[in-house]
Amino acid sequence: MMRILKALIQFIFFAVPLLLIAAGAGFLWMARSLPPTDGNMTVAGLSGSVTISRDDRGVPHIAGSSFDDVLAGLGFAHAQDRLWQMEIFRRASQGRLSELFGEPTIDADMWLRSLGLADTTAETYELLPDSGKTALDAYVSGINAWIEREGREFASKWPPEFVILRHEPEPWRPIDVLMTFKLLSITLGENASFEIMRLAFSRLGMNSAEIEDLLPSSADDNPPELPDMAALLGLATGPLADEEPAGDHSMLRTPPGVLTERASNNWVISGERTTTGKPLLANDPHLGLSAPSVWYLVHLRVENGDEADNLVGVTQPGIPSVLMGRNNHVAWGLTNTYTDVQDIFIEKVNPDDPEQYMTPEGWRAFGTKEETIRVKNAEDTTFTRRWTRHGPVLPGKYQDLGKYLPKNTVAALQWVALDPDDMTIMSGLGALTVRTVSEFQEGLEFYVSPMQSMVLADTQGNIGFIAPGRVPIRDPQNKVMGRAPVPGWDATYDWTGAIPFNGLPRQINPRVGAIATANAKMVGPYYPYFLTFDWREDWRQKRIDALIVDNETPQTFQMSRKAQADVHSLGFATMVPQMTTLVDGRDDVDPDAIARLKAWDFEMVKDSAEPLIFVAWFRQAMIDIYADDLGPVFASWIRPRVNAVERLLSGNTARDWCDNRNTPNKESCAEIMSASLNTALKNLEKEYGADRTQWNWGRAHQTTGSHTPFSNVPVLKDLFDVKVASPGGPYTIDRGMPEFGSDKPYENALGTSMRAVYDLADLDQSTFMTSTGQSGNPFSKHYRDFAEPWSNAQAFTISTDPAAYETKVEGLWELSPPANN
Repeated sequence: MMRILKALIQFIFFAVPLLLIAAGAGFLWMARSLPPTDGNMTVAGLSGSVTISRDDRGVPHIAGSSFDDVLAGLGFAHAQDRLWQMEIFRRASQGRLSELFGEPTIDADMWLRSLGLADTTAETYELLPDSGKTALDAYVSGINAWIEREGREFASKWPPEFVILRHEPEPWRPIDVLMTFKLLSITLGENASFEIMRLAFSRLGMNSAEIEDLLPSSADDNPPELPDMAALLGLATGPLADEEPAGDHSMLRTPPGVLTERASNNWVISGERTTTGKPLLANDPHLGLSAPSVWYLVHLRVENGDEADNLVGVTQPGIPSVLMGRNNHVAWGLTNTYTDVQDIFIEKVNPDDPEQYMTPEGWRAFGTKEETIRVKNAEDTTFTRRWTRHGPVLPGKYQDLGKYLPKNTVAALQWVALDPDDMTIMSGLGALTVRTVSEFQEGLEFYVSPMQSMVLADTQGNIGFIAPGRVPIRDPQNKVMGRAPVPGWDATYDWTGAIPFNGLPRQINPRVGAIATANAKMVGPYYPYFLTFDWREDWRQKRIDALIVDNETPQTFQMSRKAQADVHSLGFATMVPQMTTLVDGRDDVDPDAIARLKAWDFEMVKDSAEPLIFVAWFRQAMIDIYADDLGPVFASWIRPRVNAVERLLSGNTARDWCDNRNTPNKESCAEIMSASLNTALKNLEKEYGADRTQWNWGRAHQTTGSHTPFSNVPVLKDLFDVKVASPGGPYTIDRGMPEFGSDKPYENALGTSMRAVYDLADLDQSTFMTSTGQSGNPFSKHYRDFAEPWSNAQAFTISTDPAAYETKVEGLWELSPPANN
C-alpha cells in the first residue's frame, strides 16, 4: 500500500507538472500559428512590389502598381487570415467535405457533386478572356505563396483546425476560385426549396388554395391557380410516413453561411434629399451568422500616378472581388432578388431501360459519370451522377424529394447558374475604375448569377438601381410558373429564352429621389416580364420606406446609420393585436403575459421580455395550428410566417387549420392560441426561470456564431464559436432570424452580417462593421473583436489615405517579384 502511495506522490509531483508543461507548450505552439505581424516574401508573377499594411482593426490596406499585383496581395492576405474558411468553401463547392469530416457529410457531397460544378466551371474557365485568367492566376499566386512558405520554429504552420484534423491544404488553382464563386449562387438560389415544399403539400393531397394559405403570394401579385399537381405529375396522395421527419435535411448541414437562407436591405438617397447635396447609400446583407464571418474587409489601392485607384468593402475569402463596397467614384450595395431562376423537372424513367428518360421526342439516354467520394475513416462512396436535357438529376435524399416523387421518376434541376457561359466573376474584376452609375450598370451585361438587386450612387450625384442576371422566360401556357415541379416530358414547361439585358429591372435618378430593396417585390404592375411569385414578406421594405423613401425630412448620414439599427417590428405590430384580442378575457389565459404584450411597443430590444414572450407564443401557435396538417413536412416549412398566420386569423382560408385533425373535437383558433400561450410560458419558465423580470430577448437571442466543424465539439466550441446577445427579429431592419425548427429556437441564426453606409460627399467617411472580426484564427485578438460593437450597431471608417491609415498600422508585409523577373 505504501509503495502505491509513494508512486502516486511521485506521479503528482513529477508527471503532472510535465504534462502541464507539455500542454502549455502545445498551446503556445498552436497560438503561434498566427501569421507574423511583419514580414517579406517573394511571390512569383508579380510585376512590382506589393505592401500589405494591417491597421488596428486587422483590415489590410493592400497597395501595388497594378491591379493584378494587388489581387496577388489579396490572395496572400486571405490565406494568412482565413485559410481554414477558404478550405471549407473550396471543399464544399467540390463536394469533398467528407475527406475532412467523414460519413456525416457524404449526402452533402453527393448533392454538390451531382450538380456537376467541376465540369461546368472547367468550361467557364476556358471561356474567360485573357484578362480574367490573368487576374485569377495572380490571386492564386498570392494564396499559394503563403501555403508554400517555410514554417517558423516552434510554431504551427497551419491554423488550429488543420492541426486538429491532421490536414494540410492543397495549392489553389484558378478553377478552385471559380467553384468557390459558384457557392454564392448555391446559397442565394432558393426557389427549388419552394417547389419541393409545394410538391410535398400536393403529395399530402392539398389543392392550390390550401397551398396558397401556407405560402401566400405578395399582396399585389395575382398568380394563376396551380393545376391539379397530382394529376399533372401522377402523384399518389395521402399521409406520409414520418419515421424520418422531412426537413431534417442532413445533406444541407454544410458550413454555416454556405447553405442557408439569405436576405438583405439596401437603399440609396439622392443628393436632392440629403443635407450635403450628395447621395447616401446603405447596405446590410443578412446571412447565417458563422465564426468567422463570411465577410473580410479590405482596402485595395492601385498606384496610378497622381491619383491612386481604390476599392474598399467586403470580400469573401476565396474570391478576388470586392462584392459590396465603393471605389473612388461609385458605391454599390446588394440584396438578393429571389428571382425564379430554377425549375425542377420530373423525368419519367423508361420501365424497360432505367438508363433512359422520356422527352417530347421519345426516350433518351441519361448523361452519366461515375463519381467517387473519399471518406475519412471509412470506405469510399461511389455513385453515378446523371443528367437530363434539363440539368442534373438530384439525389432522392435532397430535401426528401424521393418521398414525394411518383414511382419510376427522378427530379432534374434546370438552373441558370449551371450554364457554362456564366462569367459573372468578370463583373467584380471591373469594379476598380468605374466612374458613374450608368457605366456600372452597363458593365453588368454578362452577369448571369446570382441575380441581385443593386443600388448605386456616384460622386457626380447620380443614383440608380439594376437587377442583373439571367432570368428564364416560360411559355404562357405554363400555369405552374416556376412554383412547383413540372413534367419534363412536356415541352410546354421548357424554358423558351431569357429576359434581354435591356429588359431587366433598372432605374436611374428616379423622381422620388430614393430607391430601397429588402427582398420583397421590387417591380411595378406594368413590368412586362415574370420574375417570381416567391417574394419575401414585405415588412422590412415597409419600414425602410417609412424611415427613408417616404420620409420628407432631409436625410443625414446618421439617419441611415440609425435606420440600419432599427428594431421596430411591423410584422409583429400587426400580429400582436390580432392574437391578444382573440384570447383576451379567457379564463385559461395568463393575464400578465397579455397585459405585457398589449403594452409592448414592438421594439425587439435586447433587455426586454416582451419580444421573447411573443416569439415563443407565435412559434408555439404555429406548431399547434399547422403540425397536425403537415405531418413530417412541417419541419421543412416551420419558420416565422406572419403573412400565413394573418391570413388564417382573417378567416379567409381554404381549410380550417386551427382544428386539430388528430382529435375528435373541433378546436377554434381562440382555443389553440390560448393553449399555445400557456405552453410557451411554461417552456420559458423551464428555460429561464419563473421570475419574468429576469427574462430578456438578448439572452435568448444570442447569435449562433457557429464554427465549422468545432461548434459541435463541447471542448472546442467555447474557443471557436462567437456568440453575443443581439437585438432584432425576423421583421426588423436590423434583422435577427430565429430558427423555429431547432433545439435553440430563439437564437439568432441569420442576421445582419455586415453594415455599410457610404457618404458620396466624402467616401472616406463611409462606415463598416462585420459580425465577428478579421481573423479566422481564434488565438488572434481580431477573431471576435467586432462582435460586441456589431451587436450595438457601431461602425468604423476605412480611410484610403496612406497618411491616415499608416499611423494605425500594426504590421507590414512586403511582397516582391523574383529577382530574375
